[in-house]
Amino acid sequence: MRIGIDVGGTNTDAALLGDDDRVISAAKSPTTPDITSGVTAAIRDLDPPVDQVTAVMIGTTHFLNALIEGARLAPVAAVRLGLPATAALPPMTDWPERQRAAVGGHGYLCHGGREYDGRPLSPLDPDELKRTAADIAAKELGSVAISSVFSPVAEDDERRAADILRGELGPGVHISLSHELGRIGLLARENATIINAALRDLAAQIVESFGKALAEVSITAPFFLSQNDGTLMDVDFARTYPVATFASGPTNSMRGAAFLSGLGDCAVVDVGGTTADVGILQGGFPREAAGESEAAGIRTNFRIPDVLSLGIGGGSLVAADGGTGPRSVGYRLIEEALVFGGSTLTATDLAVAAGRADIGDRARVAHLDREFVDRSLARIAERLAESVDRMRTSAAPLPVVAVGGGSVLVPDVLPGFDDVRLPGNFGVANAVGAAIAQVGGEVDRVFQVPDGKRASVLAQAREEAVGRAEEAGARRGSVRVVDIEEVPLAYLPGGATRIRVKAVGDLDLNHIKTGATAHA
Repeated sequence: MRIGIDVGGTNTDAALLGDDDRVISAAKSPTTPDITSGVTAAIRDLDPPVDQVTAVMIGTTHFLNALIEGARLAPVAAVRLGLPATAALPPMTDWPERQRAAVGGHGYLCHGGREYDGRPLSPLDPDELKRTAADIAAKELGSVAISSVFSPVAEDDERRAADILRGELGPGVHISLSHELGRIGLLARENATIINAALRDLAAQIVESFGKALAEVSITAPFFLSQNDGTLMDVDFARTYPVATFASGPTNSMRGAAFLSGLGDCAVVDVGGTTADVGILQGGFPREAAGESEAAGIRTNFRIPDVLSLGIGGGSLVAADGGTGPRSVGYRLIEEALVFGGSTLTATDLAVAAGRADIGDRARVAHLDREFVDRSLARIAERLAESVDRMRTSAAPLPVVAVGGGSVLVPDVLPGFDDVRLPGNFGVANAVGAAIAQVGGEVDRVFQVPDGKRASVLAQAREEAVGRAEEAGARRGSVRVVDIEEVPLAYLPGGATRIRVKAVGDLDLNHIKTGATAHA
């Protein structure tokens, strides 16, 4: 048996799945500031046979929320290897002031880096790095983010710089390397690395809190955290790479929608308490954002699903003219909504008044004008349909799967989309998505593709991605390639092509128990 948990801003959802992937029980509990009590409450509501639970998978928004708030972030020394070519734009140049101030704004430019084909851009200077280390030590910075030009092609400079800085600063320093986190683009990859370094201390606290929560309910099975791409990482990897969890919430919901509906290709509308996230599933996995993405106004380029969010949720406030959102009562829904005895008109009240949901006391919304209710719900449907239409890439018929606690707002038919489905256990699709998460491996770098050798180069990339998934804890024989992307770089000689291959497989708990690390 496996337990999936998704810690959201409003609710903590949990689902218990058997070895046949059947949902045995599901539960919702309000998210609590201390994390632990909300998770333990949700697990107790599941009432699992604790001695039969083999693994627990957890998705959380805590790290993204910390970045958005600019709180609980550690000061970071951002060391870039790229002089003299990259001096025009120092690290964190385009960051919002709140986040930049939260991490200290400490940037260091040093020599090093590579050309696109791995040739040195400039020689690494050990003495320069030692001087940098002395300044980092003087400022008492405990986290270092190292980024280098084209390090996904050649990572040697970043590793050498890390060895030098660790030798000067001592083994207690946290070092994050950009080639392990982002893709080719330097600035966006550097940003992701700085964010990761700033979250390292918080990651240790969050992981410890999850461990305590499971211990309180006598669960001794290993637990894993969900990543942005729908795969898993173990607790050691989570402590080292917390930034990899940023989009785990929408990803888990979309993966859960695919599992519960049986559809591998569809649009997913995940309606929570505050927002609705719209994304596209391809082969059972979320379509990933093609280029750079933003986190709290900061450009990054790590793996993240292509999701469009709009301010509509079950707790959204309803204006006098029938407009809904973006303001929401959030987790206070059970206190402030009319159907729960409160005084605030919310979108949930509209759904109950229209007979779409049986939540709270319907008599408390009997006074609402039916024409007003219908008009308001129709406006919500139009906005959702418009968002789905913006996300689609062709005019072909596209089924829509609605999940999330607020999906009672989604009608049986959306304007332009006749096939709308509300699967069983839709309210905890995010927890189900966490429970069924797999282990992944990815290759993303520039390959030289000589004439007539495309097939062999692609086979090499496939083999490497499958090998990484198996090293990460995927069961041999279960790994499959789910995505291949080729981008010829016409401005570079020698048939240079950026190739990205993603492979996923089922979690092998026996592999994990022998000490392997589950990550992608």
